Amino acid sequence: MVTLADVARHAGVSASTVSYVLSGKRSISAGTRERVERSIRALGYHPNAGARALASNRSNIIALMIPLRTDMYVPVMMEIAVAVATTARTHGYDVLLLTGEEGPDAVRRVTGSGLADAMILMDVELEDERLPLLRATGQPAVLIGLPTDTAGVTCVDLDWSATGALCVEHLAKLGHRDVAVIGEAPAVYERHTGFAERTLDGLRSRARELGLRVVHRPWEGGYDAMAATLSRIFDERPSTTGFVVQNESAVEPLLAVLRQQGRAVPEDVSVVAVCPEQVAVQASVRLTSVAVPAQEMGRTAVGLLVGKLDGRETDDVVLIAPELTVRASSGTAPTIP
Repeated sequence: MVTLADVARHAGVSASTVSYVLSGKRSISAGTRERVERSIRALGYHPNAGARALASNRSNIIALMIPLRTDMYVPVMMEIAVAVATTARTHGYDVLLLTGEEGPDAVRRVTGSGLADAMILMDVELEDERLPLLRATGQPAVLIGLPTDTAGVTCVDLDWSATGALCVEHLAKLGHRDVAVIGEAPAVYERHTGFAERTLDGLRSRARELGLRVVHRPWEGGYDAMAATLSRIFDERPSTTGFVVQNESAVEPLLAVLRQQGRAVPEDVSVVAVCPEQVAVQASVRLTSVAVPAQEMGRTAVGLLVGKLDGRETDDVVLIAPELTVRASSGTAPTIP
C-alpha cells in the first residue's frame, strides 16, 4: 500500500508538505503543490479516510435526505440517489442516506452531530419545513426541487412549469381542445410537493393562453381506480381527446383501460407522459414524453455542493429545460361529432 511517506519521497518534499497539500491548512506554492499532486497520481495514493477527516475537520460525507414515501415513484428517486452517490465518490465523498420522513428533525440531527459536511434534500415541498432550520444553521446544502421561496438556498430541478406547458402545447398543435391530466396521488398535492404543483400550474396557464379546457384528476393507484377516473372524465367532458400523465405508475393502467373502453391510441385519444425514458419506450404504446432527467439532477446537485464546500460561488437556482420526444401515442385530434 502506498503511504504518505512514499509520496513525499517521490515528490522530493517532506511528509508534512504532502499533508498540507492534502488538507489545505497551509499555503503551498503552486509548483510544489503540482509536484505533490503528480506524485499522488503516479503512485495511486489514496489518503486514509479517518486521517484525512481529522486533518481537514471534515467527515467527507454528504447526507442525502430522500424520504421514501409510498405515494412517490421510488425508481426515479433511487436513480437520482445512485447518481448522487457515484458522482460524490469522484469528488472523494461518501453518501449517507436518510430515508425517513423526519423533516426538520433529520436536518437538526445532521447539523448538530457533525455526521456530514453537507446535505442534499429531495422531495421538496413549496413551503418546506426543513428550510428555516437549514437557513439558520448555514450548513452547505443543495435542494433537488424548488420551494416557493428560494432565498438563501441553492436548488436544481427540471423546469416543471415549462414541462407542463410543453405537454399542452404539443396537444394543442395536434388540434386537441379538451385535455385531461392524470396526476399523482392526492397526498402529493396535499403536501404541496413542488414538482407536482408546478407542472399543473404551468400546464393550466399555457392551456388558458391557447384556449384549451383542462380537467385534473389525481390517481390513487390500481386498475379499478383508473377505470373510475376515466369514466368520470368522459362523463364530465365527453369531448376529451388528449391526456397528460404525470404519474409513472399510471401509464399502463391508463392504456389498458382505454383499450377496454375501445378507445385507440392515438386514433381516438392522444397520451403524453412525464416519465423516465425507460417507462416511455417500454410502454405497450411507445409514449410521447418529457423525460425526467434524474441522473443529470443528481450529478448537478453534487457539483453545486462540492463547489460550496470548496468555497466557490454557485448558482442559486439551476433549472433543466424540458425536452419532448414524439412517439406513437400522440396524433391529430379526431373529429368529435
